[in-house]
Amino acid sequence: MQTLSFDICAVILLIFLIFSIVSRKMARGVQGHFFMAFTLVIFAALLFDILGISCDRYPEKYNDTVRYIAHTGYLLLHNLTSFCFLLYLISLTDTWHKIKNRNLLRIGSIIPYLCLIVLLLINPFTHMMFYFDENKHYVRGRLFFVFYFTAFLFMVIALIYTIMHRELFSTGKFLALLMIFPIQVTAVTIQMIYPEMVIEMFFNAITVLLVTITVQKPEEIIDHLTGLKKYAAYTTDMKRNFYNDKHVSVILLNIANYTTLFGLLGYDASNDILVKIADELNEINKEIRSHADIYYLDRGRFRFVVNEAHRSKIDEAAEKINHTLKMSMIVNSMEINIIAYVCIARCPEDISDFGSLMSFGNDFHIMNPYSGRVLRTSEIVGKNRFQLSNELDGIIDSALANKKFEVYYQPIYSVEKKKFISAEALLRLNDEKYGFIPPELFIAAAEKNGAIHKIGDYVFEEVCRFISGPDFAGLGLDYIEINLSVAQCMQTDLADKVLSIMKRFSVPPEKINLEITETAANYAQNILTENIEKLTCAGISFSLDDYGTGYSNIKSVASLPLKIVKLDKSFVDEEDNPRMWIVLRNTIKMLKDMDMRIVVEGVETEHLVHKFSDLNCEYIQGYYFSKPIPEDEFIRFMHTAGEKAE
Repeated sequence: MQTLSFDICAVILLIFLIFSIVSRKMARGVQGHFFMAFTLVIFAALLFDILGISCDRYPEKYNDTVRYIAHTGYLLLHNLTSFCFLLYLISLTDTWHKIKNRNLLRIGSIIPYLCLIVLLLINPFTHMMFYFDENKHYVRGRLFFVFYFTAFLFMVIALIYTIMHRELFSTGKFLALLMIFPIQVTAVTIQMIYPEMVIEMFFNAITVLLVTITVQKPEEIIDHLTGLKKYAAYTTDMKRNFYNDKHVSVILLNIANYTTLFGLLGYDASNDILVKIADELNEINKEIRSHADIYYLDRGRFRFVVNEAHRSKIDEAAEKINHTLKMSMIVNSMEINIIAYVCIARCPEDISDFGSLMSFGNDFHIMNPYSGRVLRTSEIVGKNRFQLSNELDGIIDSALANKKFEVYYQPIYSVEKKKFISAEALLRLNDEKYGFIPPELFIAAAEKNGAIHKIGDYVFEEVCRFISGPDFAGLGLDYIEINLSVAQCMQTDLADKVLSIMKRFSVPPEKINLEITETAANYAQNILTENIEKLTCAGISFSLDDYGTGYSNIKSVASLPLKIVKLDKSFVDEEDNPRMWIVLRNTIKMLKDMDMRIVVEGVETEHLVHKFSDLNCEYIQGYYFSKPIPEDEFIRFMHTAGEKAE
């Protein structure tokens, strides 16, 4: 006599699991849909199993038709659970596009289940699967083994599929998925040998519990605020797409003024905006039926990923998103305008690897002025830029090892003395594969990977070598300016390192002027102040570079022993803006009242030379006189520069 104890336990467990799946939003997305389907099929099979056992216990209460329906439904749904689990695995690996192109695999997977369906449909006439004897006892037919064979076949296919795609799973998830197979084999074996022990459906419920705990964890996938998929899910899914060579289109949405809005509105109101944007994206997704996966990464960055089957709708989706976010929002009775950058990236056509996609997505809104229209990756930058970003660490290491970096010099003109009195040392890198690499790229990469310290040492040594060499004395230069990065300024041993290099090359301190940026001046004040004080006492002067590019902390700038301030090129670019010139005149007056000398960077015309000279700026630097040039060319320039300087 079969017992219902295990089935009743399974019902209770599955009811709680289904409630958990729904309440924790685990059924979202393709992966979630198949997991929910897998769970519901198990639950339905369980109910048919209970009905069938009840019919067998009390055959006098149920006619044969009801009993046939109960057992047929159980056998069909039981094997369907194995098929649904296979589909769930395919959704986990996101390899639908590969299955789609393999007809033999698709047909081969379906045929066994179709054969089972046919056998069960004709079973009332053939009794090949099961029948009821003269005593109304349930009896297995001669082809009942097909039921177990089909279930076993699906499990074998699922096991092979899991192992084939093990690289797409974390170690924990891979091991958890592997555990499912011995659990299922054990349950099937026991029930096949001992039919009275009805444990298969209970073990299926245990399988759902195991997947819920280890694989389908919503806290790893869903952002609790927006209800969208989170950053970790985006990185996992996109890595998987590139690994599987799956073609997708991604709408990159960055809210450029997110930080400003957060500072203005505060935490709760800013979160309300994020929720509203998430709701709008979900509504657009439903409206145009793009079947997109939508993600919220962080700091106002959203991603809208459409697979190959629906890529034709990406333009419509992007335009709707762009149009919707141009409209103002009302938050706390305030009208809020969002500056939303929307860009379409086709992967792998436009962006061929995961690292490039992430790098581009982080700052594409910074690289481009706001136009209000939908951008396209192909319009912004070529593939070489993405490949270069990924290879920069190796390029930097190679350049340091093989001395491929070059120090260029750009002369600085003295308005009062009417000659070049100094020069700025600037680092340049030419690569065999990519050619000239912009400093803003390799410097940023070097600061991230820590190579900036070696680069800084190299530049300082090269400049000291040049100053101590025979050519420098005849150039009539008072000093050379050397830039310090933020990372260098944070070094506690910076001063000792600088003085040690100068001593090695016998360079007098008055020949060196160190430049720090506004960012450095406002960052790590204690360490920076100690370094500056020690180097100033040794006779080295300091200047503030790129003044005007950020929100200057005037108090911190005024507290540092700076002799020179370099006005950023942004002031030069605002030549036709009367208000900016009011700001500029007052800035110059303020700096002069602090007894500082002024260098104007980025001057390219004679008109601007005279204009800034009239404002009593002491020094001019820019392409009007010379672009940054290599050392040997700089030496020749200085020997013939008198005529232009006059």
